[in-house]
Parts: sequence; C-alpha cells; structure tokens
Amino acid sequence: MRPQHTQYTSSGSSILRVKILYAGLLLVIAIFIMRLFYLQVLRHDYYQKAALRGQLKQYEITPERGTILAHNNGSTTAIVLNQTFYTLYADPLFIKDSKTTAAAVQKVIGGDQNDYQAKMQAKSRYEILAKKLSGEQRDTITKLKLKGIGMQETPYRTYPQGQMAAQLLGFVNDAGNGQYGIEQALNDQLKGKPGELKAITDARGVPLAANKDNIVKAPVHGKQILLTIDLGMQQQLEQIVKAQTEDTKATVGSAAIIDISDGSIKAMANYPTYDPAEFYKVTNQSVFTNAVVSDAYEVGSIMKVLTAAAALDNRSVTKNQTYYDPSHFTVDDAVVKNIEEDGGPGVKSIADVLQLSLNTGATWLLMQMGGGQINQTARETWYNYLTNHYQFGKKTGIEQSYESAGVVPRPDEGYGLNIRYANMAFGQGQTETLLQMGAAMSAVLNGGTYYRPHIVDAYVGDNGNVSKQAPEVVKKDVVRPDVSEDMKEYMEYTIQKNYRFYGQTGVRPEYGFGGKTGTAQIANPNGGYYDDRFSGTFLGFVGGDKPQYVIVVGYQEPHVPGYAGSTAAAPTYFKLANMLIDNFGVQPKK
Repeated sequence: MRPQHTQYTSSGSSILRVKILYAGLLLVIAIFIMRLFYLQVLRHDYYQKAALRGQLKQYEITPERGTILAHNNGSTTAIVLNQTFYTLYADPLFIKDSKTTAAAVQKVIGGDQNDYQAKMQAKSRYEILAKKLSGEQRDTITKLKLKGIGMQETPYRTYPQGQMAAQLLGFVNDAGNGQYGIEQALNDQLKGKPGELKAITDARGVPLAANKDNIVKAPVHGKQILLTIDLGMQQQLEQIVKAQTEDTKATVGSAAIIDISDGSIKAMANYPTYDPAEFYKVTNQSVFTNAVVSDAYEVGSIMKVLTAAAALDNRSVTKNQTYYDPSHFTVDDAVVKNIEEDGGPGVKSIADVLQLSLNTGATWLLMQMGGGQINQTARETWYNYLTNHYQFGKKTGIEQSYESAGVVPRPDEGYGLNIRYANMAFGQGQTETLLQMGAAMSAVLNGGTYYRPHIVDAYVGDNGNVSKQAPEVVKKDVVRPDVSEDMKEYMEYTIQKNYRFYGQTGVRPEYGFGGKTGTAQIANPNGGYYDDRFSGTFLGFVGGDKPQYVIVVGYQEPHVPGYAGSTAAAPTYFKLANMLIDNFGVQPKK
C-alpha cells in the first residue's frame, strides 16, 4: 500500500509573520545604528571623558581677588591685600594605607589623625584636610611624596591697616565670597573668574602635565579698586568717633564726611567695630554692618534744615519772612510744642526756626506749603521733596551691602495724616540713614545737584587699565542756587548763636561753620516711644566762601546731660571740622 504524503501550503498568516519578523529585525538594526551614531558621534566627547574618568582629575585655579586701595597724602596705599596660603586635600582613590598616610600628615600639621583618616576613606575624589598652611608646611608634606595627597595654592585677604574702615570694607569668608561692606557689594568685580586645569594622571595620581589632552584655562583676576577714602581722614574720624562713643556710653557712634562737589565719601566710620582678619571671632554680628548706610531711624531736628529748604524752594515762604509763633499747635487733637528754650510765643523768623529748633516753626513751614494749613496739598508737597528731591525712601546705590532705604509714609494712606506729617517736618515719624541725610544736605548746599554717594574712585583691570568713575548725577534742581546760599547763611547763623550751648569755646570766623543738631526719641517696637532713650544727630558743613564738606554724625542712646544732639553729636562735628581745616586743605573765606 503506497504511503500517503501530507502536503503543506503557505497560508496568508505565515507570510505575515515572516514579514513582521523581518521588519522587527530591520527596526532593531536601525536602532543599533542610531544608538551607535548617538554614542560615537553626538556624545563622543562626553563618553570619552567618562572613559577617562578614572584618570581625569579636575582642578580649579583660584583667581587672585582684586586688592583695595585708598588715597593717602597724595599717593595710594593698599588697605586690603592677598596673602598666599595652601589648602591640603586628599584623593581617596589613590590612598591605599589611610592610617599611615594620616599619621604622616598629622605629624606635620597637627590636628586630629582620626579625622584625616576618615576623610581619606571617603568615596569622593576631593576631601579638604586643612586650610591656611604655610609654605614651609607645604614643602615638608611635598617631600614626603604621599600618594593621593595634594596642595592647592589659595589666596586669603589680609588687612595691613588692621581695623581701619572694617565695616566699610567687609571681609571674605572661607568660601572666597565677600561678606558685608564693599567686599559683598562688589563681590563679582573683586573675585574674578576661576581657571581650570584638567590633567590626565598616572596610577599614583600624579598629573602628566605634558599630555596633549591636558586643557588649561587661565583665571581672570579680580579688579583692583581705588576708593575715594582718604586714609588720614579716615583714621582721625575713627579715633574721634571711638572716643566720643566711649565717653558718652552710646550703643553705637557713626559719622561720615562727604565731598559736596561730587558726592564722594572721604571717610566713614562706626564704633564698635571689629578686625576683618579675625571676623570669625565676632559674636554679635550687628557689628559687621555699616550703620551709616544700614541703620535707618528717626533723625530728629536735623530734618528742619531740609524742611526750610523745601519751603523756600517751593516759594511757600521767603528768606526774611516772619510769623507769629504761638509756642504750640493743635493738629488732629494732638499738641505740637517746643522745648523750654523756645523763648515763648512771639514773632519768629526762619532763622529762629533753626536756631531755636522750633517744632512749631517746622509745623508752620509745612502749613505754608499747604497755603496756610496742613492739608493734602501740604502733605503731597512735602512728600514730593522728601522722595523726589531728597531721594528718601529709596536706596542711594552706594557700593555697600545691606543699605537701608528708610521709610517715608505716603500722604494719602493711614490715619492721623496731618499730625504724622507735622511730626515728619521735624524729623519724627519717618526714617532715614545718616548717608541719606548727608547726600541730601550736599545737594541743598552745592546749588541743587544730587550726586549719588559713592566710595569707588576707579577700577584697575587685570591688564592694568584704569577706569575712573565719573560722579553720577541723580537729580538736578533739588533746590534753586539762591536757596543754597540762604541755607548756608541760616546754618552758619545757627552755629554762631549756639556754639557755647554745644560746649564750644568759639569758632574760627575765617572759615564757614554751619549746622544743626537733632535729638529724637527712639521708637519702641511695641508702639510709641521710649521715654528714656534718645538718638543724637548733627548735620553740618565746613568750608570757606563755599561749603566744601558735609559732616553727618549720629549716636544711639548716649548717656549725657541735656539734649543728645547738642552734648553727644555736636562736639564730634566741631572736632571733625577743625581736623579738616588743619589737615585737609579747607580754604578760608576771602
């Protein structure tokens, strides 16, 4: 019997399966080709570096931070420099015997051997063992030829002048970043940009410097900065403020000297202070701040000078105008009154308002801005002068960190607006810094130009190019030139009438002395004012036929008899004015 054969024929489903398998195979091949293209072409550099990662070590070359200079008797002197120390680090990948290596390191630099050993056993590639090692320590460790142990050259800040201008300068922390003062405000310009060294290493972790794959990116060093500060002036200012702060037992003493002609700061100081080379020893961090720039508070009667200037410039009053002063005003059910020495009710002049420091006189000036009463017009006019002419309520932009803008209440928000603005006319109910007051006073006295206060005179680039900084005009026509002359006369008159009251034996008639004291109650954070805490301020100038320097002084909570402005702040003004005359080229009157 013939065997039967079974015949198989291709069905449509089997052909489809073959096609799907074939298409899948092509897809897999395409994916492999695309992946190889991605890895070998598009990501070539990345994976080449990854392949070398066991040998590739990356170093950051620290740029040299820009030095800081100041003027000194016709030349310049460095007040912040860099000193080179060394950072000791470990690369645990190359350390086989961490105990022995740690013991060798400890023998040279001291410290905790167990801590070194723990870091040498870490899983990272870079562990700092010690900072600020000397050149001698570096040489000793280098001679030991310890595998996985390296040194980095690191610059640190030094301060040849010690504590001088500490709060103005600030300091540099261990991470290389500026903190406080100009070091923080201009950190980007001072620190420069780091370079980069990538070196293929041998099995011991020693860079093969000649390898063609090495890449070196040179660092860009920070800019050198020349300040407007005069070292001699700064030194004497600091001595005077320190002595008066200690004598009056004030919590803080501050002062600044400003060149009226361009807004440059010639000297600026606060006490207590600190040593920027030992900033880590400071326990009260408030000592780091530059109070002249950072502390905004109610400045008291020195504001009356600016109130008078605004009323004159606005033509609400005239230079020789008089008025009847009742010795008190009732505003919004509150009473504005004067100190005992006001002379009682009577006819007064604008000169009397400043010389007698009349709160009622400042209130009267505000009334004239409103056509004879405190109203919306008066408030808006005074607000306009405070914020647009005198630039209060905004930062000046000086090259300092943590600058305060102060607070100027708006003329149309809140309750008791009229009494609030009456208080603002004599320096209460709003806050300003001493710097803001000095800058505004400079504009009032120089003919009406508000220069941005500044402490940078010039930049010196890495290539040695000097970039002189031109004074920046923020606003012109702060007041009219004739108002500048009027205010100069008023302020000189105030000194002439009161210098004995300030404890002075006389003034030098061949020079121009002018100014105003201020005594203000200190605000209680819980509301109202302390009855036994005051600030004392003084805002004045010195010069010849024209004012040359503005001097602004402030003491917080001085323990003195009488008024804080007169007995704490005024003596500092006179010492500084005479110092400027004797040593810094103030020209006498013709």
